[in-house]
Amino acid sequence: MLHRDQNGHEVLFHRHPGNPILSPSDWPYPVNSVFNCGATKLPDQTTLLLCRVEDRSGRSHLCAARSRDGFSGWVIDPQPTLLPDVARFPEEVWGIEDPRITYLEELDRYAVVYTSYSRGGPGVSLALTRDFRNFERYGVIMPPEDKDAALLPRRIGNCWALIHRPVTTWRGAHIWISYSPDLRHWGSHKLILRAREGGWWDANKIGLSPPPIETAEGWLMIYHGVRQNASGSLYRLGLALFDSRTPERCLLRGDDWVFGPEELYERQGDVANVVFPCGFTLAPDGDTLNLYYGAADTRIALATASVRTLLDWLHANGRPGDDLSDAW
Repeated sequence: MLHRDQNGHEVLFHRHPGNPILSPSDWPYPVNSVFNCGATKLPDQTTLLLCRVEDRSGRSHLCAARSRDGFSGWVIDPQPTLLPDVARFPEEVWGIEDPRITYLEELDRYAVVYTSYSRGGPGVSLALTRDFRNFERYGVIMPPEDKDAALLPRRIGNCWALIHRPVTTWRGAHIWISYSPDLRHWGSHKLILRAREGGWWDANKIGLSPPPIETAEGWLMIYHGVRQNASGSLYRLGLALFDSRTPERCLLRGDDWVFGPEELYERQGDVANVVFPCGFTLAPDGDTLNLYYGAADTRIALATASVRTLLDWLHANGRPGDDLSDAW
């Protein structure tokens, strides 16, 4: 059923009435903020959130929280789940941030792609795990400046595919895809979604939010756009659809943003006016989407949506993907 707000706009995402679902005060040890979590369903259908936790030094680590229903009764690891390992991975010296989780059935492992932060800037790092207690770190797979990255859950052809967001000094920050035969050596880099220019809500800087969602129609991407205004940055979400077999090909992209900061817990915090999802889960019906997002870089909130409704909105409101012929 279609819902509209008081201004007549379609409401695609519905905030959980218990928001925020996790806050710094819930943590079993002292922290400054808890936000930007990867998400997955474990084999017993428990929801696991791998949360970015900023301690009182200002540096971040990752900590797991588990819930039977995905919104209450959270059991939080009593100590950090994944800390920077500076001795072996010096690129993590200033913290590890913003994980995205993808289950790789071929390897029977969860891939955690996260931002490692060092003097060189933010880079993309990878770790594999079966149980979120023991991790096999691969180290940096994309050097700085790069972030907002996630793996697709299966190979495309013979290669794994990584969505990520490198930054250059030329014409903004855009979304790319890269391929690897072994998760270590990466190439075939392609620009797949470009930040618009001018007064758009997603001008100059965009990035992947949660990992792309595989549907019968293609890879559904929820991405964030950053608008600069007189009071600072404003983070909102948009939708795009990519071809299943050639995910560098954008089929549809919406012009309008579909979810943005409205509630007090999204507008006030360490960084105001931010909704920033890094993870989702799907209900057993295969359609109900639970989107977990950082609110104002301070706490974690939940919104729900219908995948079918998101696709229908894209068909009604989207346009064919960018012409990237002049990307270089």
